[in-house]
Amino acid sequence: MKKTRAWVALMVAISMLSACGQPDFTYVRDREGTTYFKVPASFTQLNATPIELYLTGDQPDSQAAVMRAQRVWSTAFDQSAEPTVNHLLGSSDPFVYATVHKLTEQQRDAVSLNRLRDFVLPVTDQMRQLYEQQAMASGRPPMFGEFELLDDEVLTLDDGARGVRVRFNYQIGTDVQTFDQTAILDEKGATVSVMLIGCQAICYRKRGAEFDKIAGSFKLLRMPG
Repeated sequence: MKKTRAWVALMVAISMLSACGQPDFTYVRDREGTTYFKVPASFTQLNATPIELYLTGDQPDSQAAVMRAQRVWSTAFDQSAEPTVNHLLGSSDPFVYATVHKLTEQQRDAVSLNRLRDFVLPVTDQMRQLYEQQAMASGRPPMFGEFELLDDEVLTLDDGARGVRVRFNYQIGTDVQTFDQTAILDEKGATVSVMLIGCQAICYRKRGAEFDKIAGSFKLLRMPG
């Protein structure tokens, strides 16, 4: 009996040590090591390539897609029990998409705070009107409707970097989805780093403090030299 108790006690101790050794967060850096953030370890990391293809409309084997992959890094995290990149645009569980773009010369000339707001989804009046016009011209109803701006904050950053954080609702199908986007232009005006957090509005209202922590961890890193 004593041996049995000792064995049980040993197994419990090992289990507790194992649990203590599990990290609370997944720490992420982009390919160049210039952008940093962390997400709870309960999120599953996904390949974000399908998101990039959806947002750009590029064919996977096209030259445009190949060239873009050289300038763009991205990743995604889903807290759903059945994680999928499709949850970017609709899920009752939190989803995080992050991307870092090396801007072309043409993009550098056109970048602005409004461009940062519209970097993933149409947020400003001008881009939402353009989106609706394009949807009507295609003969299909727009996927995104009933836009609601919840917050729009210009970020004060060190070393000349600029940024915005915008929170907004879109109705997608029968559900209202809340998006929380942070977009940062580096001090050289050469790179844009974006984090987009999304989940259904009822989820966001309950868990907004958690999303603030994730968004608050999204930072640019100063490289030595």
